[in-house]
Amino acid sequence: MDFIKIDKDYLEVLTEWRRDFHRHPEPGWLEFRTSAIIADKLEAWGYDVFVGKEIIKGNSLGVPKQAQANVFYNKALESNIRAKWLEKMEAGKTGVIGVLDTGIEGPTIAYRVDIDALPILESSAEHHVPQKLGFRSENEGFMHACGHDSHATIGLGLAEQLMKRKDLLCGKIIIVFQPAEEGVRGGSAIVSSPLLDKIDYLFALHIGIDVPKGTFVAGVDGFLATSKFDVTIKGVAAHSGINAEKGKNALLASAQAALALHSLPPHSEGVARVNVGTLEAGSGRNIIPSLAKMQFEVRGETTEINDFYENRVHQIFDGIGAMYDVGVELEKVGYSINTPSDHELARILTETAKLNPSIHEVIEYNDFKAGSEDATFLMKHVQQQGGLATYSIIGTNLAAGHHHEEFDIDEEDMLFAIENWLNVPFSLYRGVDRP
Repeated sequence: MDFIKIDKDYLEVLTEWRRDFHRHPEPGWLEFRTSAIIADKLEAWGYDVFVGKEIIKGNSLGVPKQAQANVFYNKALESNIRAKWLEKMEAGKTGVIGVLDTGIEGPTIAYRVDIDALPILESSAEHHVPQKLGFRSENEGFMHACGHDSHATIGLGLAEQLMKRKDLLCGKIIIVFQPAEEGVRGGSAIVSSPLLDKIDYLFALHIGIDVPKGTFVAGVDGFLATSKFDVTIKGVAAHSGINAEKGKNALLASAQAALALHSLPPHSEGVARVNVGTLEAGSGRNIIPSLAKMQFEVRGETTEINDFYENRVHQIFDGIGAMYDVGVELEKVGYSINTPSDHELARILTETAKLNPSIHEVIEYNDFKAGSEDATFLMKHVQQQGGLATYSIIGTNLAAGHHHEEFDIDEEDMLFAIENWLNVPFSLYRGVDRP
């Protein structure tokens, strides 16, 4: 079968969807409007659609406060989103899974994309394309600064194009629109869904990540395992000049903890990272601080290395509590594991992508140490059940780096990503008996 190219006019449809998502960014676990729009389109195209509480079966970590959830829920209501979808969602239970069951024996192929935004104030500079063309974020303080608006669009475009070719398919197609990737919170919660059992092949991807336009990386290994923590340290306030000895200094305790975390030794078996990102304490120069709050993370090249540092984290805060006689509340708000792509599946995807005239270079496999990704939970789940999984990168021209207030992509690369994924089933069907 020849490589399927999509009419270039379809880019106008993709661009419209992507810019709508970009205008209305929603943070992890609050993607009410985004999920509902996706569910609506999938249902209209004939997919079996599962939303929110129907798919999130595990523990949702790092769920935003109810007050913030109410804001985004009400914004979705104001957008004339159908109540049938909103009734299936709540804070901590968002996202969509679409299933196309052909009724013909064949493999189960799954695709995973993420849909959440970041708490970043988007640039209003005149040269910033979303500002110039009128699709800058309308939710001040939140922005699609990592390309998840384009990922959601790629998932939708793939869904529509596959359904148009349903008569050529066999087995099942599952498309996962995963919530809360930022902070690595959604993967561990959605992986328990029975809909994700017995998958033969799983594909995930990201746009950008410093891969140049025209380049496609079929499989990667190198996403770091990670654990994210919020800490609250509670002491006792006192007058610093009159009775300082009666105080229990939460600020000093948190500062000592920060130094201890950054003093953790490197690991002999691989790369490790520790970062204290925020530290807030104190209310006045003459008051012994009674409260401190901290956000930090550890990362490891392997899940085992990350587990080593996570154990040390608990030891540090047990010691801090005893040393300063303060209360310590340590909350794990996100985590992910390290899972390599399968070389065999990356090879199949490579051969498919090489047929795409819009892709100039295809790299079969790349080992790089670049951040963390909770698609690794789904990948590991598939692999443990005997299936194959791969994580790919589609190159693009970036206006600025990921998580930057001027982040933007070259929208035509969404089309090329869809074409690569659209053709994969037919590569996998070789050797499969079909009616």
